[in-house]
Amino acid sequence: MSQTHEIKAESRKDEGKGASRRLRRASYVPAVVYGGKLPPQSIQIEHNTILLAAKHEWFFSSVLDLNIDGAVQKVLVRDWQKHPYKQQMLHMDFLRIDENAAVRVSVPLHFLNQEKSPAGKTSGVVVSHNLTELEVSCLPKDLPEFVEIDLADLKPGQIIHLSQIKLPKGVEIPALSLGADHDIAVVTANTVKEEAEEAPAAAEGEEKPAGDKK
Repeated sequence: MSQTHEIKAESRKDEGKGASRRLRRASYVPAVVYGGKLPPQSIQIEHNTILLAAKHEWFFSSVLDLNIDGAVQKVLVRDWQKHPYKQQMLHMDFLRIDENAAVRVSVPLHFLNQEKSPAGKTSGVVVSHNLTELEVSCLPKDLPEFVEIDLADLKPGQIIHLSQIKLPKGVEIPALSLGADHDIAVVTANTVKEEAEEAPAAAEGEEKPAGDKK
């Protein structure tokens, strides 16, 4: 289970592009929270709050306590817009969640002990992480901030599939219910063969350029 993360926000009544521009100039991020049995609500969050939170994996993969004017709602980050080159968040969408209903969330994968593994110690073996995040399904209380994959025993030529990942209690991988074709490779340890390039040998009896009688 992930720890509690609270984000403080304020309700707002002004909407539209002009209002959003004014908020950004005042160092706020315009946002919307929707879903559940309540109507959508426009809110604003201090930009530094978002900027600091967005540096952590949990911000995008955990259930958050969104504190709006003192009232807390359980939410997930559902969408966000960033400035193309500035370190600035332009807009955010939050989805209210039901604590008694399963949610589907993509969480980061953390790969452990790769350097200590037989594959990691073998020259010419490349360990590839084919996925960096994983969609899981669980109740909000069971949602992990990340899923760990221990590669300590990974050998050259070995493949780790979705079905081999050890998950926390109460957590499932929805893709596996779709059949064997969806049990894809998450980690592969392939041997790379280096082929030496041979310089083309000169053909025997090669004719010398015209005029060269030596």
